[in-house]
Amino acid sequence: MHAILESLRAGADKFIALRRDIHQHPELGFQEHRTSDAVAKCLVEWGYEVERGLGGTGVVGRLRRGNGKRRLGLRADMDALPIDEASVLPHASRHAGVMHACGHDGHTAMLLCAAEYLAREAAFSGTVNLIFQPAEEGLGGALRMIEEGLFEKYPCDAVFAMHNMPGTPQGKLVLREGPMMASSDYATVTLRGVGGHGALPHRAADPLVAAAGIVLALQTVVARNVDPLQMAVVTVGAMHAGCANNVIPQEATLEISVRALDREVRAMLERRIKALVQAQAESYGVRAEIDYRQGYAVLVNTAQETEFARRTALELLGADGVVPQGPALPGSEDFAFMLERCPGSYLLIGNGDGDSSGACMVHNPGYDFNDENIAIGAAYWALLAQRFLTD
Repeated sequence: MHAILESLRAGADKFIALRRDIHQHPELGFQEHRTSDAVAKCLVEWGYEVERGLGGTGVVGRLRRGNGKRRLGLRADMDALPIDEASVLPHASRHAGVMHACGHDGHTAMLLCAAEYLAREAAFSGTVNLIFQPAEEGLGGALRMIEEGLFEKYPCDAVFAMHNMPGTPQGKLVLREGPMMASSDYATVTLRGVGGHGALPHRAADPLVAAAGIVLALQTVVARNVDPLQMAVVTVGAMHAGCANNVIPQEATLEISVRALDREVRAMLERRIKALVQAQAESYGVRAEIDYRQGYAVLVNTAQETEFARRTALELLGADGVVPQGPALPGSEDFAFMLERCPGSYLLIGNGDGDSSGACMVHNPGYDFNDENIAIGAAYWALLAQRFLTD
């Protein structure tokens, strides 16, 4: 066992307790006041320069040591989800309708565990910036921190982040060079026709029929426009129209989710969806209004930094504990915005597979972070920082 991992496992109980306390008191995006209080208190105690309020409820801790010029960023997310927890664990959420269903409580605890080790025991020369980010779950907390000057105030030569992954053996680290997580965009299509009596359809312009035609036509966007070797998803998740079986409605709406693993494919999907919707609507004699909103960008891990992250993982865990080039994922992550401005890499740590409790997927009412990962994740961050910040 690596010496850093052995040391952190010996003192992990404190951070397991902290993780469970955060889990009991989950907070939604931009409301992480209690969590950021706890983070800042720890960092100040360990000698970090601390800034509160960046990105609303974000916290950044900076530790400078020696004469080294290199600057490293490590990021953890802090927010919870609007989900009712189904578990009966002693540390289950105490707040109805809010729970840590994605493991951000664990990500925060891992980085804090590493922070204490770096402050008290690690030998390095340079600057480590610990970024505790709010509002990852769809609200773009990373982008807000960037817009408020994150990388101007805390320049980084590289930035890294880690997320737990149920279905992967507990503690195994999964890395990937290149596109790792998909973009996520959203469109609301409003179709305006002419309502009328269901018995007299010729005197109406039915937006519901147009909506049905558009749903079917959208299936061709990926099938006939995207290279089969590329990944893309167009999903119509909601259709709303009408309220009675004998009334042709005046209006229908569609809610669409769009994902891609390539920036050019992402742009092409937007063009094709807009063109197809307008053409289909016109063919049915109705008007279409399209509110197309870009969400999270494609998350792309840079080659040099991913290779460095891979070497660090192999040093810590050996070949059996590492997947050197894992699969890309169709989910999205706002760490992508940080990687658009700074080289770096995003990796996964297995939360458990098979029949283990850690195998429950994220965003599920029965999910819980696997506390066995706190020491492993912290040891990885500590080793990565020491290797990166070596003269």
